[in-house]
Amino acid sequence: MVKKRFPKLSLLMLTAIIAGCMACRYMMTKDPAYMDLANSSAAPCRAFLFGTDAMGRDIFSMIWYGGRISLLIGFLATLISTAVAVFVGSVSGYAPPWADDMIMRMTDLILSIPSLLLTVFLQAVLGGTGVYSLAVVIGLTGWMGMAKVVRTEVLQLKNTDYVLAARCLGGGFFHILCRHLAPNFVASILFMVVMNVRNAIVAESTLSFMGIGLPVEVISWGSMLSLSENALLSRSWWTILIPGAFLVTTLFCLTNLGNYMRRSVNKRHSNL
Repeated sequence: MVKKRFPKLSLLMLTAIIAGCMACRYMMTKDPAYMDLANSSAAPCRAFLFGTDAMGRDIFSMIWYGGRISLLIGFLATLISTAVAVFVGSVSGYAPPWADDMIMRMTDLILSIPSLLLTVFLQAVLGGTGVYSLAVVIGLTGWMGMAKVVRTEVLQLKNTDYVLAARCLGGGFFHILCRHLAPNFVASILFMVVMNVRNAIVAESTLSFMGIGLPVEVISWGSMLSLSENALLSRSWWTILIPGAFLVTTLFCLTNLGNYMRRSVNKRHSNL
């Protein structure tokens, strides 16, 4: 069997993209929100390295600024979904069988609802669409699969000697979860956390592309791609290709890292 190596190139590329987005204010050549109508849909040149969009905004500056917004949504949504998944999965696995069955049936019920429909419903409930509200909506629709994995791990761990000893000594649920359960199942869900970052970025891009995500004035990779129809009509290929290339590269790197972590976890379990 060929041993899979650590994806160093993916980690390097992802680190470079994240670092560039975090330091975007030092890399932007122009104000990403400024509409230079005299240079609308300008092709890449010395003045505009990645060209401009239909509103005359500099795409080079928008790429780094918009990447910061997309990554913020991805990481914040993943933080929310991971917290909900760990709590629900741990409670379900630690609870009596009847409560465990009820929680899992509710999880399956939510999982059966199309994610796009659930996202639109939550957006309507929260009202308005902003960076943080969209991150909350995506986070609240992406925890179910991870919760099932956490439940399975907790079911295997709750009858171990150290957990039983902690319960006999009067340890509460959150004490046992933080000190004994979580350190033992965090490796099993780490690859899912990475994949959830990828899924959240995809969800933001998809929603913005469909016109139900971030508004056009809020710059992100998804909102930049939402202008693709006008770009195709005007043959401004750079307004689609360049943001799409950054988005695909980021997703590709996250997928490689997530797959490597998944293989590592599977190998560790097979050696137990």
